Amino acid sequence: MKVIVLGAGIIGVTSAYQLAKAGHEVTVIDRQPGPALETSFANAGEVSFGYCSPWAAPGIPMKALKWLLMEHAPLILRLKVDTAMLSWLLRMLRNCTSERYALNKSRMLQLADYSRVSLATLRSETGISYDERMQGTLQLFRTQAQLDASAKDVKALAADGIPFEVLDRDGCVGAEPALAHVRDKIVGGLLTPKDETGDCFKFTNALARIAEDMGVTFQWNTSVKDLDVEGGQVRGVVTDKGKQTADAIVVALGSYSPLLMKRYGIKLPVYPVKGYSLTLPITDASRAPESTVMDETYKIAITRLGDRIRVGGMAEISGYTNDLGPARRRTLEHSVTDLFPGGNMSEASFWSGLRPMTPDGTPVIGPTRIKGLFLNTGHGTLGWTMSTGSARVIADLVSGRAPEIDATDLAVSRYA
Repeated sequence: MKVIVLGAGIIGVTSAYQLAKAGHEVTVIDRQPGPALETSFANAGEVSFGYCSPWAAPGIPMKALKWLLMEHAPLILRLKVDTAMLSWLLRMLRNCTSERYALNKSRMLQLADYSRVSLATLRSETGISYDERMQGTLQLFRTQAQLDASAKDVKALAADGIPFEVLDRDGCVGAEPALAHVRDKIVGGLLTPKDETGDCFKFTNALARIAEDMGVTFQWNTSVKDLDVEGGQVRGVVTDKGKQTADAIVVALGSYSPLLMKRYGIKLPVYPVKGYSLTLPITDASRAPESTVMDETYKIAITRLGDRIRVGGMAEISGYTNDLGPARRRTLEHSVTDLFPGGNMSEASFWSGLRPMTPDGTPVIGPTRIKGLFLNTGHGTLGWTMSTGSARVIADLVSGRAPEIDATDLAVSRYA
């Protein structure tokens, strides 16, 4: 079949690779001049198969109120007259129950674990390199209350067979030796040893080159204007450079996916939640992380990427804005210098990206009511983590095959 993938971020490029591998004629269309130049450009770098949870969780509404008053808040809410924002927030609040949290986390862990296997397979197939490390994620707790609250995550990990270790202060230092300098600031941690790290931008660009060698066509600097839909079936896509026909289309436009879908009566509850990152060169390796450390207090990930430290996090709900607020930079600087002062802050680069979040945390992968139109979007903070598994699922669905995992509850129809 002739398949068009809309979007060349990590989700679009991995989808294109798997579709080409399945034998389809694939074209990728993106408005940027190259791969991974928006949300996939400078994310936190963590590939967190085990540290994988919905933002909607029991207790989050009360925590959110406290966060809004913090100087270094993990959540920033800029309310505006925006029905999509308000609807998304209400849907998220409805998911903040123990029952829905358990269900959503189980779905996410299943897809994340499938992605772990899929990424290992892809590495074996291609020999791809992207500053990768396989040393786990350490969720770091500064207070006993945080450590106690991790019990619900431990329960979910155990139920799904995901390896983990609950660590005391000494165990955290053993996993991340640089924490010895600040051991008095921590009480314990939760280690998910199967987690990985890597540069998403490097990975996406390398995989795009591999996909191109497989016959995938990339059309850069091309904006999608509309879909060509006739008789309940997609026929192609209309861009600023003309119309192209296709047997199937995969929408992987991240936060912009719902803006296209609403023209066709498809209500896709995906909303942009802005994240920020700093990237700085390492000057003292003894004060730098070995893998990824998630600072639970500020919800910030501090990751080793080769000879650099990537500091990423926060959730700003402010619509489709990409400004770089100095207060957000101060929060990133505070977290990394407090725990790992081994980088050169004077040479740090500051970035922001719009994460496509669903109210239940689970991405939207699968068919729509329009024949031949598929979605692969809504991965939130876990696009890098879930990309390879999501790509295999969508390639199977487009090809008319049953995916290797149960993908029924991943489709947009779950919101009906």
